[in-house]
Amino acid sequence: MRILSGIQPTGQPHLGNYFGMMEPAIRLQDEGEALYFIADLHALTTVHDPEALRRNSLEMAIDFMACGLDPKKATLFRQSDIPEVTELAWVLSSVTPMGLLKRCHSFKDKTGKGMEATHGLFSYPVLMAADIVLYDSDVVPVGQDQKQHLEVTRDLVVKINEAYGEETLRLPEPRIHAAAAAVPGLDGQKMSKSYHNTLPVFGEDKPLRKAIMRIPTDSTPLEDAKPTEESTILALYKLVASAAEFEQMVADHENGGVGYGDFKKRLFEAYWEYFAAFRRHRNEIAADPGEVTRILQDAATRAREIAVPVMDRVRKAVGLR
Repeated sequence: MRILSGIQPTGQPHLGNYFGMMEPAIRLQDEGEALYFIADLHALTTVHDPEALRRNSLEMAIDFMACGLDPKKATLFRQSDIPEVTELAWVLSSVTPMGLLKRCHSFKDKTGKGMEATHGLFSYPVLMAADIVLYDSDVVPVGQDQKQHLEVTRDLVVKINEAYGEETLRLPEPRIHAAAAAVPGLDGQKMSKSYHNTLPVFGEDKPLRKAIMRIPTDSTPLEDAKPTEESTILALYKLVASAAEFEQMVADHENGGVGYGDFKKRLFEAYWEYFAAFRRHRNEIAADPGEVTRILQDAATRAREIAVPVMDRVRKAVGLR
């Protein structure tokens, strides 16, 4: 089973990135042949500082490995190191109906929030499809918010295969996980850098503590029971606390006598402890950035060993060779 997933290098990974993509990907590296890429081409739609993009790409590799990705088990590479991906995206574009892309909610959401309506942003699902099918991927783990893009991928595979032969591209299967949509930001909306409501996986003590203490709460008196439905504190605490600790916080909400300040302190302590080993591991990896670059380059070589034959197959099928 070949597994494929990617993550954009748009800054520090946050809890939504970790529980939505990174943690599931790390678990899957033991279930099959895992290929994970740093989506620097996709990031060009939002990151226009070249130094920042180069830095973010390296930092994301360090972060991913610090969280548990093992480069001996999984192939971690930069998207842009595989030139075949943009060629395949163009081939897929040739059969992509405009209406299919116009229906994609991600483009509507991002432009609705003020992002410029560029061709790259509009055609993002086509490049994502190329990312997936270039490696004959069997399984693609995605969050609920990316489900539509994977459906676009499957639609395009069907169109190519109907036009050029059933063996041209492999049809990938989604593995949907709900964690990405279930991680709330500090303001209660979905955690996203676009909303400036994130809690980074790797951050400093004082700023993180302050961020958690600023989580909005209602004015329920300390002695009264606190609502548990749609509680941002409880939703975040459940991710990083033990089951017993979470049940105790729920009970304390329901019984009253405990204030929100205490709950926020518990959340910070559980969060800080949960990622403590990751922070130590990150310091070790970051001490040798040259080794990280070598890992990415070696992984790109392995990825191209898969990508080149697939692209040759597609070229022959469509008449480019």
